[in-house]
Amino acid sequence: MKKIIFLVGLFAMIFMTSCSEKEQLAVISTDLGDIKVKLYNETPQHRDNFVKLAKEGYYDGTLFHRVIPQFMVQGGDPDSKGAAAGARLGQGGPNYKVPAEFSPDLFHKKGALAAARQGDQQNPEKKSSGSQFYIVTGKVYTDAELEQTEKRLTNRTITAAQKEVYKTEGGVPFLDGNYTVFGEVIEGMEIAEKIGLVQKDRTDRPLDDVKMTVKLVNE
Repeated sequence: MKKIIFLVGLFAMIFMTSCSEKEQLAVISTDLGDIKVKLYNETPQHRDNFVKLAKEGYYDGTLFHRVIPQFMVQGGDPDSKGAAAGARLGQGGPNYKVPAEFSPDLFHKKGALAAARQGDQQNPEKKSSGSQFYIVTGKVYTDAELEQTEKRLTNRTITAAQKEVYKTEGGVPFLDGNYTVFGEVIEGMEIAEKIGLVQKDRTDRPLDDVKMTVKLVNE
């Protein structure tokens, strides 16, 4: 009997552990299609902030206001809601920043979900914007390009496994260690790439608004 009770308790502990490690999912919906992302538990402050804003409907009606092919698509500026055509965007957000949560295991591979931020001169601690984020579309790198990129990285190296990803799947390695990666695309990467290819103005804002809504998914 004691052995049975022990086994039941062990299975319960395993189940509870697996549940606690389950990653939160969210769907970013646009007129061009849906992008499903998962949020990393390794970056709890960014995860919880994104979840909070999504629950509040903060992102609904905001735009992907900055798009650069083979680099990234950026959104989450509340000032973009109903913004006039040609208005410069990218400075809005809630009245707080999120402390950086860098991890050597979380890097800017294609599909990475990361937090935008102000530059180092204004923001030496590399704190993240309270709401703005980007999805990496990136490009595939050669060994020579990765070698040159690694020389410019002051606070980290690119591991062999990461180099393989950058050479096969692509990404933006020169952002590593400077911007917090807090999730990744698990479905709809082709939609992010499609957004990155729309016609845009000289400030990289799409000529036709790409609006979003963000909803949490519980699976």
